[in-house]
Amino acid sequence: MTSPRIAVLGGYGAVGGVAVARLAPHGRVRAGGRSPSRADPPPGVELSTVDIAEPESLARFCSGANIVLNCAGPSYRVLDIVARAALAEGAAYVDVAGDIPAHRALGDTTGTAVFSAGAMPGLTGLLPRLVTTTGADVRVHVGGAVRMPPASAADVLLARGPDFGEPGALWRDGAIVRHALAPERRVTVPGFPCLVDAMPFLPAEGARLAEELAPGQLRFHSVYVSEAIPSALAMAWADDPEYLSEHTESLVAAAHRDLRGRDPFYVLTARSGDKAVTLRAADPYQLSGVVAAVTVRAVLDGLVPPGTHFADQVLDARAVADVLHHDPLVESVTVEGIP
Repeated sequence: MTSPRIAVLGGYGAVGGVAVARLAPHGRVRAGGRSPSRADPPPGVELSTVDIAEPESLARFCSGANIVLNCAGPSYRVLDIVARAALAEGAAYVDVAGDIPAHRALGDTTGTAVFSAGAMPGLTGLLPRLVTTTGADVRVHVGGAVRMPPASAADVLLARGPDFGEPGALWRDGAIVRHALAPERRVTVPGFPCLVDAMPFLPAEGARLAEELAPGQLRFHSVYVSEAIPSALAMAWADDPEYLSEHTESLVAAAHRDLRGRDPFYVLTARSGDKAVTLRAADPYQLSGVVAAVTVRAVLDGLVPPGTHFADQVLDARAVADVLHHDPLVESVTVEGIP
C-alpha cells in the first residue's frame, strides 16, 4: 500500500512539531507554516511555506495530500478556512482545535472532517466516557500549572458563551442546571499534586457526552493552582469586548506566575464510584500534538466515517488511552475499576 501523504499546517510549533514527529513513520509528511527556518523536523519531512490568509498558497499546500492536519491558530481566525481548502483538494481534515464555531461554519460535508482533536477540547470529552454510564454520578477535573503561548491565550479569552460552555453549571437528570455550583477553594483533588482551586464549568463537549451517555449527574471543574488566571480572565471579560485582545499579555503573565517555584503539570481525571481514569503530563500543547496524530491515524485507518465530527464522538476512548499510556510525552495514564 502506498504511504499516505500527510500535510501538517503549523507543523513547526509545540503542537504541530509533536504531531509531525508522531506521523513521520506512518506516511510522507509535509510540514507547513510561514517560517520554515524555525523547523527542525525528522528526516524525510518536506518543509513548505504557507499562509492561510492566501488562498492560492493554502491550496498548493493541501494539493496531493490524503489528509490535512491543522495545528495553526488562533482557532477563531482559522475557523473552517483550512478545512474547506483541504476538502476542495480531496483530502480528509483534522483540526486540533476548532470546536463548535468551526464545526458550524463548515457544516455537512461528503468528505471527512474532525474538529477538537487536542487535549482540551478533545481528551476532556473523550476520556470521561470510560467512566460514564447511564445514571452514574461523574466528576471531571482538568487543569494545572502550564505555560500559555499568546495564540492560546487569545483563544482562551474568546472561549466564552454557549458555544464553549456554562460556568457554574452541571448536568443532572437529562438537562443542564445553571448556577448550580460554587467555586471550591484550596481543596485536595485526587490526582493533583497540590491544593487547588476548582472552578465549575460545564464545557460544550461535556454536555455532548451527557446527551449521549445519560449520566445521572455530570460535574466538570477547571483546576488552577492560584487565582492568577481566573482573576486575569475576570478582568478581561469585564472590559469592553473591543479591547479583549489587549488582555492577552496579562493572561500569559498569569500563567507564568503560576509556574514560579513549581514544575509544570497538567492533569485530567474523571471519576464515578470505583471507576477512575487519570492522565498526567507536563505540557498540554505537546499532549495535543499526540492526540492530533492519533486522530489522523484513525482517519487514515478508516475508523472515522465521512462527515463533520468532533474527535470525542468518533475516537475509541480505550484505544486512545492505551496509545497515550505508551507515549513518552505522557507521564502516566491510570485506569481503575474499568475492564
